[in-house]
Amino acid sequence: MTALLDINQLLDELETGLRNVLERRGIDNPALIGIRTGGVWVADILNKRLGLQQDFGELDISFYRDDFSRIGLNPTVTPSSLDFDTEGRDIILVDDVIMSGRTIRAAMNEIFDYGRPASIILATLIDLGARELPIQPDVVGKVLELETYQRVKLRGPEPLHIEFQETGQ
Repeated sequence: MTALLDINQLLDELETGLRNVLERRGIDNPALIGIRTGGVWVADILNKRLGLQQDFGELDISFYRDDFSRIGLNPTVTPSSLDFDTEGRDIILVDDVIMSGRTIRAAMNEIFDYGRPASIILATLIDLGARELPIQPDVVGKVLELETYQRVKLRGPEPLHIEFQETGQ
């Protein structure tokens, strides 16, 4: 396992990209939501960097996964925490890595159970492509192409870093 990417550089890219999207869309009071676990770590940092006025929300999408019936319940499931109303709000949804798009679909389903947002901006630290659903991030720290035997994992929260892993080839 090796750490090959500069996490601060990726976070800088995300922050700059989000500021540009928010300015272009005229959004001045977004609600930030991180997907557990890595997305929460990234959302915490972005919330501070963007100087948002409220705490960010946390989603645990375990019950919304489309493979729930096959993989069962993860023993570390904790309730989602959204201490604000999503109805009519502009939401920034944050995850660490996007690949197939299925995690994001599950997160949006859960958000809509809380209320219908005005918009959702998707920010991901790393985009691996390989979509199975037509879901694309609005802001990305870095786009990577990995070999089929490679994986990327965000580790943290202190220190926050990215590791590359190799599975059996």
